[in-house]
Amino acid sequence: MNTINLEALNSDIDKRLDVFLSEHIEGYSRTYLKRLIEDGLVLVKGKTKKANYRLDVGDKVLIELPEPISLEAKAEDIDIEVVYEDEDLLVVNKPQGMVVHPAHGNYSGTLVNGLLNRCDGLSGINGVIRPGIVHRIDKDTSGVIIVAKTNEAHMDLSRQLKEHSIKRKYIALLEGRLKEEKGIINAPIGRDPKDRKRMAVVSKNSKNAITHYKVLEYFQANTLIEATLETGRTHQIRVHMTYIGHPVVGDPVYGYKKQKFKLEGQLLHAGLIGFAHPRTGEYMEFTAPLPEYFKNILDILMRAI
Repeated sequence: MNTINLEALNSDIDKRLDVFLSEHIEGYSRTYLKRLIEDGLVLVKGKTKKANYRLDVGDKVLIELPEPISLEAKAEDIDIEVVYEDEDLLVVNKPQGMVVHPAHGNYSGTLVNGLLNRCDGLSGINGVIRPGIVHRIDKDTSGVIIVAKTNEAHMDLSRQLKEHSIKRKYIALLEGRLKEEKGIINAPIGRDPKDRKRMAVVSKNSKNAITHYKVLEYFQANTLIEATLETGRTHQIRVHMTYIGHPVVGDPVYGYKKQKFKLEGQLLHAGLIGFAHPRTGEYMEFTAPLPEYFKNILDILMRAI
C-alpha cells in the first residue's frame, strides 16, 4: 500500500470527501477514489467516513492506495474500420464510444486491443498500454486517427504533431447560432481549478490553444461548424466552444445539462486528417464520413427549418 496524508484547508470547508480526494490526487477517477472510501481505505481523523462527508478545516485525511496492477494490453477480436494501411502506419475510423487505449476502468474493448489482434507489430514508443498511439481522440468523439506500426514512423509523426503540420479538421454541431461565420479562438487551456477532471480556459498552468472555425450550416437553434486544430490540447474543441457560449451538442461534460436529443455523447467528428508520410514524405489526406446518428440529427434539424 502507498499512503497519502492530506489536511483540509480553509478552501476545503464543506467539500465532499470524494470531491476533495479527486482534487488532490491526480491520475485516479472519482469513481475509483469513492470505491476506496467505501472499502475503508480512507480515514478522516482516524475514522472511516462516507463519500458525502463534508470536510472541516484541519481534518486530517489518510488514504491507502493499493499497489497498481501491472497492465498489459491484450489482443481482442474487435471490428476496426481501417481507412488506409501500409507497412509503416494505419489510419482508422474510430467509432463513438470506443476508448483509444487501456486505462483505469477501461482495460478491454479499446482500439489498441483490436489493433493488437489485427497487426503483427505496432510501435513501442508509448509502452505496452499504448502501442502505436501517436495521438488520441476522446471516447465519444468519432473519426480518423493515425496509428504507427514502427518506431521510426511514430517519431516522425510525433514531430509533425509538435510542429503543428498535421492537418486535422472536425465537424461539430453547436448549441445556439454563432454570430460570426468564421473565426479564431486563441485561449489557453489547462486543468479546471474547480474540477480537476475537466479542462478549462485558464491563465495559470495552461498551454496555448488555437482553434479555427467556419460555419457550414445554420439551423433554428444550432450551428454546424468545421473546426481546424492549430494545437491539440485535451478536449480543445469542446472547451473552446463552451468558452464562447456555444457548447457541442450532446457533450456530457461541457454541454447543457438538459439535452434536446438522446445521444451517447457529443456530436463531434474527426472528419479529415492530413500528414506527410513518415517514409516517403508524400502528403496524404484521409477522410471519414459522418456517422449515421450524427446525420440523423442533422436531418431532423433540416426538416425544422
